[in-house]
Formats: sequence, C-alpha cells, structure tokens
Amino acid sequence: MYQRIFVIVLDSLGVGAMPDSKEYGDIGVDTFGHIGEKMGTMQIPNLQKLGMANLHSIPGVEPVKQPLGVYTKLRERSLGKDTMTGHWEMMGLYITKPFITFTENGFPDELIKELEKETGRKVIGNKSASGTVILDELGEEEIQKGHLIVYTSADSVMQICGNEETMGLENLYHYCEIARKLTMKDEWKVGRVIARPYVGKKKGEFVRTSNRHDYALKPFSKTVLNALKEEKYDVISVGKIYDIFDGEGLTESNKSKSSVHGMEQTIEKARSDFKGLCYTNLVDFDALWGHRRNPIGYGQEIERFDKKLGELLEVLKNDDLLIITADHGNDPTYTGTDHTREKVPFIAYSPSMKQGKPIEEQDTFAVIGATIAKNFNVPMPEGTIGHSILEELS
Repeated sequence: MYQRIFVIVLDSLGVGAMPDSKEYGDIGVDTFGHIGEKMGTMQIPNLQKLGMANLHSIPGVEPVKQPLGVYTKLRERSLGKDTMTGHWEMMGLYITKPFITFTENGFPDELIKELEKETGRKVIGNKSASGTVILDELGEEEIQKGHLIVYTSADSVMQICGNEETMGLENLYHYCEIARKLTMKDEWKVGRVIARPYVGKKKGEFVRTSNRHDYALKPFSKTVLNALKEEKYDVISVGKIYDIFDGEGLTESNKSKSSVHGMEQTIEKARSDFKGLCYTNLVDFDALWGHRRNPIGYGQEIERFDKKLGELLEVLKNDDLLIITADHGNDPTYTGTDHTREKVPFIAYSPSMKQGKPIEEQDTFAVIGATIAKNFNVPMPEGTIGHSILEELS
C-alpha cells in the first residue's frame, strides 16, 4: 500500500485523437505531438526518463530503453471535452450529458434578458473573450453607465466583471448568485459562474484582484474524494481542484498563482507529513497557451513543469505514488479556441517500483480514482465507474 498518492493533472495535455473525436469536430488533433513538432525539441529530461517519449514520440526527444514509470493512454468514456467532465470521470463519475459552452455566439437572448431583469443592470459583452482584453474594451463603459460585463470562454463558464470601487464586491457576488440560479436550467447549465472583480478607472489601468469567486456545480453524486475523506484520509487539493469539485470531498485546499507555483505547493506537500491524496491541477497549459493557440508558449510551459518535476522526484518516498495525467486536449495548432477531444497520458512512478513498462490502453479516466480507492482499501461510492490497475503499478 502506498501511503501517499500525488495526482498531477497537466490541464489539456492530450496525446492524440479519441476514436469519436470527429463527432466533436476534432480531426487529427494531437496536443503533445503538435507542440513537439512546433518546438523542434523540448528539454524534458524528467518526463523523458519516466517514459513520456515512449508513450508518445516527438521530435528531438528519444524514448528511453528502461523507463522508470508505468505508462499508457486513457480514453474518456464520458461525453464532453471539458475540465469538469475530465476530472469528475477521474474520480468515478460517468457524464452522459456534456456541460454546455457558449463560445460561438455568446449566451442566449432569453438568458441575458432574465439576468438583466433580476440584476437591474444592462448586460454588455456577451461573447467569448480574454478577461484582460474585455476589461480594456468595456471597463470604462461599465463604470460610467453601471452596466454588467458578461463573457465566456471555451470552458462551460459564465464570467461576470465588476469594479470593486464602483460596483462593490458584495453586489458583484449577489449578481453572480442570481446568474448561478438562472444557469441551473438544463438548456443554460454551465459548469461555473465566476465573479471577476477588478480595480482601476480607465483603459490600460484595469487590474483583476484576488477576490475572484467561483460558483460551481457540485458533483451529482459521491466521488472517490468523498470516500477517502469519510475514511479519514487526507484529501489535499492544489490549484483549481477545489472549484472543479466545489470543495466536495476535500480536507484542505491550496490556491495557485501559476502552474509553477502549483508545483512548488505540491513539492511542499511532499515534504510534509500526510496520509492520503494530493490532487493538483496545473491550469496554465490550458488557459495561457492552449486556448490562445500558442504552441511555443505551451512547449515552454511543459519545460518549466519538467524542472519542477525533477525537484518533486527528489523528495518522493518509497511508499509514495506519483500519477501524471491530463483531463482533455487543447491542441494549440488546431482551428478555433476550444478544447479538443483526445486521449490523455497516464504515467505512474514510485521510487519503490522495480521497473517501468507500458500497459494496455485503458477505456476510462476513472481507472485513476479506482486505483486510488483500491490502494487505500476504500470502497468505490455507489454508481461510480472505473477499475483498479494497482497490481500493474508494483
């Protein structure tokens, strides 16, 4: 039995198209492969020695003869290609109805009219946009006329901006609570409503503050996280895991300023004493580079991760298990700005492993949660999916 398991999700690092990817409009997608082609070579010695290049070849990074990790690819069984679907499936939930995105045309008129009626403010924006760009575009209008900036992204989210000095935090939060209730309808259901407070008085001076607040959907039933917590194990989150699960099943939460910071927090947890799971999401791959279609930036982010991975490997104990994976794809060379429906990597490593090896491709992300549950001898919650591959990780 491993005493501690670290699951690190490289948000959006897909490794090739799913069999059904064409049904999602994704043809020939391959996040990691296409980043590798654009980079020419990547300096990822730690991922390389664990078996990443054995799992998926890229230019300039050779497979190793004796990889240290157990590696394979995971297929997503649930319908969808977003963050919540991927993470919820990892922890045992089967999602049969994808969360709705409004990337192409913004939110429906009926929803916007309801929001305007309930808040008493005119909605401006209502499109897919970068949060910093839309502030420069519409921040002055919001302040001067008392309007409400609403926008979305390629994720299933509604984001609402409010100036802390003119609108006030409590008012912004109240409007987001209204939006959360409205978007519980099936035809409008988004994964998260996000309050995006900012300060500043004119274009070029607007700065988002740390008072962001997420109004997320709770998982529709218990996950492996709940099962671990109920059996008194530590369930520690790093990054946006708290938002993805709306705090369900967690015993400790740590917000991250960046993916590098998230790795530093994970390393710090590895140096501390706990028994259970440390679950980390590194969002910069997706938010900064995938959606913005920047393969070089993405590749450099992978290199930064690899350096921190080397530091983490040095502090792992013999009875620790590290799992590196992803939640979906986001091919930065593909058209549009949306996620891409892809298989994801699964690399497992412990200092106590005799040797690394490839194992058979798995048909669900839920092998991760099921393996964790099996390790800690915790029963899977009723209605969950997944099967353990713990025996193959020795």
